[in-house]
Amino acid sequence: MGGLGGSRLEELAELKRLLMDARPADWDSLPDIPLYMDQVVGYLSRQSAAFGEGDGLTPAMINNYIKDGLLERANGKKYGQEHLAYLTAIGALKQVMSVREMKVLTTVGREMRIPEKQYEYFCKYLDQAMSDAAHRLDENTADQDLPKLVLDLAMRSYANMLACHQALAILAKRTGHEDLLKKKK
Repeated sequence: MGGLGGSRLEELAELKRLLMDARPADWDSLPDIPLYMDQVVGYLSRQSAAFGEGDGLTPAMINNYIKDGLLERANGKKYGQEHLAYLTAIGALKQVMSVREMKVLTTVGREMRIPEKQYEYFCKYLDQAMSDAAHRLDENTADQDLPKLVLDLAMRSYANMLACHQALAILAKRTGHEDLLKKKK
């Protein structure tokens, strides 16, 4: 999906295009043959809208997510569509949620036993959020107005984060998974 670059006049327009166009593959477009870890990492790097180094998932991170119970173990060192769907979502969610918080979502999701539908919801809400962010950008924003744009985007992120954490706590309580949000001693 690529990152940002280009001339000063094109930077916001390029960011807007990336936010409008960068989307993960839908369920039916996920590879239907199992992949090895190195193939998974390469595939996932093309699944996300990454803007810089270090945004992607590494083999160590994937192994830790498995150990933490965010997704099932590989089937004979091979990862299938469900793994790719969960890892795509985790790649985005890890930017705004802790492992404990993501575990509530993945646990509730696995209990529903409909990974294809969950991934469809993830893609729908990601599309909506990326489009909303893109529409907040005016590629003709003057340099003196960039601080206002950044502050507007930051405060929206802050408000969404507050709402997300509270809604997640409600979800955990209503599904009997409050223990997943508590720090281990």
